Amino acid sequence: MKKNNRIVVTVLGKDRVGIISGVANVLADANANIADISQTIMQDFFTMIMIVDIAGCNIDFNHLKSNLHNLGEELGVKITAQNEQVFDYMHRI
Repeated sequence: MKKNNRIVVTVLGKDRVGIISGVANVLADANANIADISQTIMQDFFTMIMIVDIAGCNIDFNHLKSNLHNLGEELGVKITAQNEQVFDYMHRI
């Protein structure tokens, strides 16, 4: 899996039923593959980070990003998607 074919998806908000399945469904509908996932609940707050392979994606990255954002609005959480290289650059020490 090439690094430029990967994105980082983050989710943050109040915990509720359906967050993981909602994000997974949006990604599956776009034919994007979840390569790695970590999630935790800290008191009432849900946090998740995913590495997603978009090499086989059937929509462009901006459309996928918009679909994830819209899902976040529906669920009351913040969902962001960034190219992994951009994420790495922004979070370097």
